Amino acid sequence: MRISHAFRQLGIVAAILAIWPNFVSAQAPGDKAAARVNGEDIALAEFNAIVDLRPSPVPVSKELQREMRKAALDMLVDDLLMRQYLRRHVAPANPVDIQKEYDKLHEALAKQKKTIDHFLLEGKMTAEQLRADVIARLQWKAYLQARFPEADIKSYYEANKVFFDNVLVRASQILVRFNNSPTAEDKQRARAKIDTIRQEILAGKVSFEDAARKYSDCPSRKDGGDLGNFPYKFIVVEPIARATFTTKKGELTDVVATDIGYHLLKVTDRTAGAPSRFEESRDAVRDVMAQESDLYQRILAEQRKTAKIEVFVQ
Repeated sequence: MRISHAFRQLGIVAAILAIWPNFVSAQAPGDKAAARVNGEDIALAEFNAIVDLRPSPVPVSKELQREMRKAALDMLVDDLLMRQYLRRHVAPANPVDIQKEYDKLHEALAKQKKTIDHFLLEGKMTAEQLRADVIARLQWKAYLQARFPEADIKSYYEANKVFFDNVLVRASQILVRFNNSPTAEDKQRARAKIDTIRQEILAGKVSFEDAARKYSDCPSRKDGGDLGNFPYKFIVVEPIARATFTTKKGELTDVVATDIGYHLLKVTDRTAGAPSRFEESRDAVRDVMAQESDLYQRILAEQRKTAKIEVFVQ
């Protein structure tokens, strides 16, 4: 999930930003440059602010410090590349929409008894940087609206409603893993093994938890196979999500095949969540569709192919 670093400091991401991209702020005028992207500078002060917001809890080596600084600069470069891309492909943000975002921010800050000045100070940003951040997020929203039409997002919403309803499942797993580049015989042996395990559990010869500890190739074996709670998307692969979300609490799934092996799962709990409405979920649906298709990263990969990037810091 990508979110503005300044808004993340505030702790109101879920309410205001959902999973909008991680646009960081534009540079403050007059600052020295940490890097230059297609002729546009990333301020040294902006780079230092990002580094300062991510202090290490323990002393780190100089090599690790360099890696952390490089990661911070890479994030800033990506954010600027995306802003440049959006400026070329999306109309400027509507002032009315910009004001609505500020109103949301003011409302959230008021609940925490904070002001905009406090917010800017905590985020180590200027008012101009905040405005640039808001505009970029609004342009990303507009870009997704054009890319994912109403019919597509409605169909996606209906197919994945349990995710938008925040339904969670808790399950335990037994995994019989394939070797690298498995042959047909390898897969056949693995399938025979997990089928036998399933029959032993159903016959009451062994508990699922004991079978997981004894047979599973998943690290969760030490916990009797427990995977914890997970939503329908982004945590487990789709075949496992589909199997567990259609299985009743206390029951076993059929054997599930993935690229790494065969899985047997037991659903141990289910959290109902809260019913959502499509009319109120359009933006969230588009965000999820973009995230699932790696749209943000694919755009950046294309932009980096032709971008002129100059780096002035180590």
